[in-house]
Amino acid sequence: MPNASARPKHGRRTRRRRREDPARNELVSSSLESAQQCLFNQDYGTAFVHYLLVLNLAPMFKDFARESFRFTLFKWTEELDSVGRIQELFDCYEQALELFPADEVILNSMGEHLFRMGFRDEAAGHFHKALKLRPDYPEARENFYRVANWLVERWHFLMLNDHGRNRKYQQAIQKAVQSGCNTVLDIGTGTGILGMCAKKAGAAEVYACELSKTMYELACEVLTANKMDDSIKIVHMKSLEMEVPKDIPQKVSLVVTETVDAGLFGEGIIESLIHAWHHLLLPPQRGENETQDQSETGRVIPAGATVFGMAVESLEIRRHHRLCVSEVGSLSIAAAGELRSPVSCSPEPDDSMEPYTTERLSRLPGGYKPLTEPFTALNIDFNNVQELEGLSSREVQQIRLPVTQEGELDALAVWFQLHLDEDSSLSTGPEEDTCWEQAIYPVHSTKGFVLKPQDELVVEVSCRDAFLRLCSVAVLRDGHEICLDTLQDSQDTEDPVSNQTPEAELCSALACLQTDQNQTKDFCMLECSEMALLNNLEYHQSFSSALSKLISQLKVKCQNKEPGSGVQSGLADSPDLLFILDVSEGFSLLSLIAASHGHVKAFSSVEKVKQQEVLKRLAHSNNVPEQHLEFWLNNMEDEQGMLKRPSREKLWSAIMLDCVETCGLIRQKLMEKASLARCLLEDGGSIFPAKIVVQGILVESDTLLLESAVQGQEPTLGFNIAPFINQFTVPVHVFLDFSTLECRHLSEFVELFVLDLMESTANYTNREVKVQATSAGRITAIPFWYQIYLDQEISVSTLSQNSHWKQAAVVLQQPLQVQAGDWVRLAVKLQKSAISISAHRENTPGTMEQ
Repeated sequence: MPNASARPKHGRRTRRRRREDPARNELVSSSLESAQQCLFNQDYGTAFVHYLLVLNLAPMFKDFARESFRFTLFKWTEELDSVGRIQELFDCYEQALELFPADEVILNSMGEHLFRMGFRDEAAGHFHKALKLRPDYPEARENFYRVANWLVERWHFLMLNDHGRNRKYQQAIQKAVQSGCNTVLDIGTGTGILGMCAKKAGAAEVYACELSKTMYELACEVLTANKMDDSIKIVHMKSLEMEVPKDIPQKVSLVVTETVDAGLFGEGIIESLIHAWHHLLLPPQRGENETQDQSETGRVIPAGATVFGMAVESLEIRRHHRLCVSEVGSLSIAAAGELRSPVSCSPEPDDSMEPYTTERLSRLPGGYKPLTEPFTALNIDFNNVQELEGLSSREVQQIRLPVTQEGELDALAVWFQLHLDEDSSLSTGPEEDTCWEQAIYPVHSTKGFVLKPQDELVVEVSCRDAFLRLCSVAVLRDGHEICLDTLQDSQDTEDPVSNQTPEAELCSALACLQTDQNQTKDFCMLECSEMALLNNLEYHQSFSSALSKLISQLKVKCQNKEPGSGVQSGLADSPDLLFILDVSEGFSLLSLIAASHGHVKAFSSVEKVKQQEVLKRLAHSNNVPEQHLEFWLNNMEDEQGMLKRPSREKLWSAIMLDCVETCGLIRQKLMEKASLARCLLEDGGSIFPAKIVVQGILVESDTLLLESAVQGQEPTLGFNIAPFINQFTVPVHVFLDFSTLECRHLSEFVELFVLDLMESTANYTNREVKVQATSAGRITAIPFWYQIYLDQEISVSTLSQNSHWKQAAVVLQQPLQVQAGDWVRLAVKLQKSAISISAHRENTPGTMEQ
């Protein structure tokens, strides 16, 4: 407990002293004593109130009491957080920051609470302030890097590096302004680039709005740096909330925007433009043959869009959205019920489901197979308000698509062409060199159903809730319509699309239509990463093998201790049972796999009721006694207290830690959790994994550079933007698919770092590694991944083809030129679970032990 009983040091006396108030001094003294006593008694709430009183009445005590005040604040807000008193928690932090506005530790801690509550913008602001106050503060730096990936998404850098896209927007805006559109509103301004293009083109008045606080503040900095802060008015709000004359003095003649996502409508462009046409824009031109002054009519850039789609087969998409296996770690999962991802498109809107996800088809691991030719799904005119308003009430459109290649239907891939004006357009297609991904509408109901070249796929297109929805509803085969929604997964064969005759296949499909439509089916939703994990057979088999070895060893040890004693595996409270804890994040089968080996009482950290029901059904169907599987968090008041003894008399035989995030980073506080877990193991027990080896490679990749920062010394379209958005450059690129990354390998794979979760004395925080370049080039990045050792012999790699993990890469601030044969010295550091790497070329030849 810091400074609980220390006394302030008296400095040199000043010439003139304020008249002392004895009553005030007595109050300060007694409150300080009470604060220290309450702190000693762990009454943190009362201690916090006393410290507030003391520091407000006697600011000279701030330096003396800072550490104790921080400690009290953090303990008290932990208690408030645990009981859900969130508003009081933030009130405490605001009071603390009024006293210590430049305290980087308090700023960082408040940022952590804000981030956990989902307030990413506000969290980033606090982390950023903490870093400005103390640039070498590792906790704030790691937190800022993590939140920066959310706030300023990597596509911002790609977009600003896309010179073709920038020029086309600039030319379209210049053309519109020069034709008379002299008042402009930039909706969702981002960095402010489109608004600045309008001003540079000669617009008399330019306005802009931005909802994200982070991007709004960034845009303000950019406008000031480009001397346009007086000529462009920017407001921090939604365009839907803007009014004339409250926010802008009059209606404008041009709206420019790029508030579109991979599915075109996902960022609310339809609602924004309907509102703009009614409240912010001048009326549109009345007819093509009527000549009107452009300054008296309104228009939008982009003018419209055409949406395209294509049916595809892709194992990578399939394994992230539906169950592809029938057995996991020796467990039959037939009784699991229907498991699917939260991404599902149906004609009827469902708030619990996202209609699409996004992928860059050109970078999909394993690639994809087009099953149809591209088709036009929708045309939309952004300059026609009646068309925009009628979009959600349009009749559902049915499109028949001839199947061109045989394959399993996994998704509909969607992209669009954005028509900036009548002469210029941008495409987000999969074959384009663009910053855009494609929208992916996964298909859940067709497991085992193969499309044939003679088939026609029936697709429905609708926009009932201002989201573009594409649904594969049926297949036309040999004059029969096979409804995909009624196809049931085959439970009695490993290959439901085996070599059936066409007649048998058709009969089988038609038979599905006779199933009871009202038959209730157990349904559970898993995150896409959880579905991919469930489909990772190697991962589960490795854990099953490692657990089997450990359980056998501990059984022998137990029998040697008590010769002749039998194993009473049927009794839940048998002292011979081995206790195993799985603290994996999200849905995990590891506890059930452990229990299935017998002689084990397993504890799962699965928290969601639906997911617990799935595990119970699987336990019953795999003959695991009900009392041998418990849900650990059901007995916890606070999730932070998860790592503790199973009971007063017992220790754990094994603890399974979730060590690596899906994005490719080591989980925060992993080593602290491992240290605590070691103290909770019985003699001979083990942590899974026991060791993690970080592996990497030197590469040259322009792609990673373009996705990490605005490149080059030249201003973007003549505007000074790069220094401001590059503040949000992060040194570690996450969610990387190394197998499809465009790069040149400049070295062999190399071991970068080792984390030993079982032997704390074997760990270190810094390591130098020497790597020899195998080819000449520029080292721009060091991708890394993990070999996760469950024991000395069994391991899984996060780089394997069927891994549910992505990889990460450290992107060097300055590329390093090397020749084949050069030696490169890597300084690898691990701080608070964050890996950093710097690279230097060796001046002298030779080798170094790694």
